Amino acid sequence: MSEWSPNIWMGGSVESAKYVDRIDDLRRTRAHVRFLSLEPLLGPLTGIDLQGIHWAIVGGESGPRARPMNSAWVLDIRDQCRRAGVAFFFKQWGGTNKKRTGRILDGRTWEEMPNAPVPRPLNQRQGSPGRSASERPTVTVVLR
Repeated sequence: MSEWSPNIWMGGSVESAKYVDRIDDLRRTRAHVRFLSLEPLLGPLTGIDLQGIHWAIVGGESGPRARPMNSAWVLDIRDQCRRAGVAFFFKQWGGTNKKRTGRILDGRTWEEMPNAPVPRPLNQRQGSPGRSASERPTVTVVLR
């Protein structure tokens, strides 16, 4: 199996307990950063194995037929991430008016990011063709 370039992040979507097996699939990739998109979160995800995962993004469903998200589900995932040393990002509560419901969780916003190589800004790069992999922009892939 070939090595993944550090600028490629791999993610998987897990919206309910029915799809937690996707986490094992994600864990088997050789991506330098592996993340979970837990959105729209449609049920509790208690006791998930976060070993080998670097980042969890949680959000509620939005739109006219949005299903509700329970705050206990979100707090449980946040606490699991903190125990496992996984960066936690709370995107939104969702609902029919996501701007009104906002993204405050437990009195604050949660915008943690994984520790990963950060590409230099474009104006600091030396020519496009010869750039090394660590200097290329980050590419994010999400599998559903």
